[in-house]
Amino acid sequence: MERVIFDRMADFDQEHWWYVARRKILAEVIGRIVAPPAQSRVLEIGCGTGHNLAMLQQFGQVDACELDSEARRLASIRLGRPVHEARLPDLSAFEPGSYDVIALLDVLEHVEDDAAALSTIRQLLKPGGSLILTVPANKWMWSGHDVAHHHHRRYARADLQRLASRCGFESRLMSHFNSLLFPLIAGVRLFNKLAHRHEADDAMPSPVVNQMLEKIFAFEANLIGRVDLPVGVSLLAVLRAAPGKDEAPLAPASR
Repeated sequence: MERVIFDRMADFDQEHWWYVARRKILAEVIGRIVAPPAQSRVLEIGCGTGHNLAMLQQFGQVDACELDSEARRLASIRLGRPVHEARLPDLSAFEPGSYDVIALLDVLEHVEDDAAALSTIRQLLKPGGSLILTVPANKWMWSGHDVAHHHHRRYARADLQRLASRCGFESRLMSHFNSLLFPLIAGVRLFNKLAHRHEADDAMPSPVVNQMLEKIFAFEANLIGRVDLPVGVSLLAVLRAAPGKDEAPLAPASR
């Protein structure tokens, strides 16, 4: 991502409606659908400024990695110990088969070889461990926002499902999210595209607007996994490490 985007993230990640509401949604999904064992080992790959680390610590001991040096410095302060430097798909700093939960949150779209990244992540999970994954959806929504954030792609749900299966995962949840605000955001992105505006659209809104957007987005925590959300700005998946040839089949996912 552009340096200015990391700087904005550091300034706004505790207050901006998108970060705050997304953390609420992710915590609900991890608790209700991933349902990790007590004292799980959790890894966030590409943790940015570390804005998700406190939320993830509700579920166990958290490790993290981040490529950008300044974001990694801030994340290390927030975590209370060093955050590793790593560039997907190289995760050799971490022990294979050692994590119950791995979070890859709006990171995969930044990686040129997404299949190699997912295959490597699969190796770090314990048998039956889960990957919680978010990516931008809808290839037609490509805009200056994606360019500024150095995305390689946006995903269709069917394509992400096939990629996950090819890389050794079983899907427990595959849903659009940021759906209630989808018409507004899609309209802004298309307008900017037609107007040839190439800047990111993640500036901090006014306090009243920020609070309203947060409440609308966060309401989806009650919907995901219960109601099919056929459209949305992003995709959220919970993927379970499928058994290898010599492993016993996994029990059906509980709901």
